[in-house]
Amino acid sequence: MSQPLRLGVAGLGTVGVGLLRLLQAHGPRLAEIAGREVVVAGVAARDPHKDRGLSLDGMTWFDTADRLAADPSIDVFVELIGGDDGPAKAAVETALRAHKHVVTANKALLAKHGTELARIAEKNGVALNFEAAVAGGIPIIKTMREALAANQIRRVYGILNGTCNYILTQMLEEHRSFGDVLKEAQLKGYAEADPTFDIGGFDTAHKLALLTSLAFGTRVAFEQIHIEGIERITQADIEAADDLGYRIKLLGVALLTESGIEQRVHPAMVSTDSAIAEVSGVTNCVAVDGDFAGNVLLVGRGAGAGATASAVASDVLDIARGTRHAPFLVPAAKLKPYKRAKLGQHQGAYYVRLAVFDRPGAMAGIAGRLGERGVSLESIVQRRPRGSQIGIGAKPKPGAPTPVVLITHETTEEAIRGALTAIHRDGNVSERPQMIRIEPL
Repeated sequence: MSQPLRLGVAGLGTVGVGLLRLLQAHGPRLAEIAGREVVVAGVAARDPHKDRGLSLDGMTWFDTADRLAADPSIDVFVELIGGDDGPAKAAVETALRAHKHVVTANKALLAKHGTELARIAEKNGVALNFEAAVAGGIPIIKTMREALAANQIRRVYGILNGTCNYILTQMLEEHRSFGDVLKEAQLKGYAEADPTFDIGGFDTAHKLALLTSLAFGTRVAFEQIHIEGIERITQADIEAADDLGYRIKLLGVALLTESGIEQRVHPAMVSTDSAIAEVSGVTNCVAVDGDFAGNVLLVGRGAGAGATASAVASDVLDIARGTRHAPFLVPAAKLKPYKRAKLGQHQGAYYVRLAVFDRPGAMAGIAGRLGERGVSLESIVQRRPRGSQIGIGAKPKPGAPTPVVLITHETTEEAIRGALTAIHRDGNVSERPQMIRIEPL
């Protein structure tokens, strides 16, 4: 058997400890698969005295990730620190320049510096693997690099954040408010004390940026993504979607168009007949449309110690077996500049919820604004929320805002946004209109 593959693991949080447990549990089996033993030679973390529930015997402790990355005792640097700059970036660059392979779960780092790091890796003849950076245990990176490499990808999309999917699922199944479910998600550890990164759509956008580069052979372009979170989704939207035959999901979508590439993260309504509508709780899913393979859907655990450690270990095994790909499939020097399609020209149908003042001319004014921009309606429904406190036969207070739901025919984003801006400005609604794209899948 060949010489052992020696790992240096920086970061002993949930994923780092999960990786050590996996290697300890399956070490002999992995050695048979790889043809060589995989050992952890060194580790680096903030607190060397913390009880992590497993033995670190035989592993050299390093006080900084940068020192570990440069040490000749390791062959592969495993970065599990996190952060898009600072120690993580410095250590990864150090390892690559020292001709050491790198495995990372750091989507934020790659979304910001992925193209640059790929160039350094290729220049030094080493691997930069990041299966764990997107959708946890779902092998989407390997699928796109290998199984679908012969296809021209038309579209890649999915549910890429388990926190958001959990919140939207609980709102539907338990008829609870966004704020209430968010607090529960924080107590269960699904959401951070500051949940903005998740619920604001940024975590999904980091992952989408990597999938876009793999799908279309372009430089990583996180800054070009249109990002909306789920903060404005209400119980009224969840109920209306259910009544209309839809589920609301936070989607990341990258689409190849004639004018360029659309990259967008936003809440979307998907038909209850679609497979993605059935993906509930903290589960993730990613779908890829290839010209020959058709639609390929992968579903699984998108986070957690076990799922993410599994993805990290798969990258390590590739290195142990001598398998190496260009990080973004196409050599970094040949990655094309990113050309952004105009989001305003996106064509589709839309769900709109308005709180319309009950007064003469209000609906006529709204219809006029839609007509000015060529937005036609498939349906219009005046609806009262489920569980309304208004008794049977009782009437709302005179002049009180009336909930009205509109479903448009296909139109452009520019047209619907312009119409809603004018409707809000006219003062016929009591709050900013809610708009959610209806995504055909």
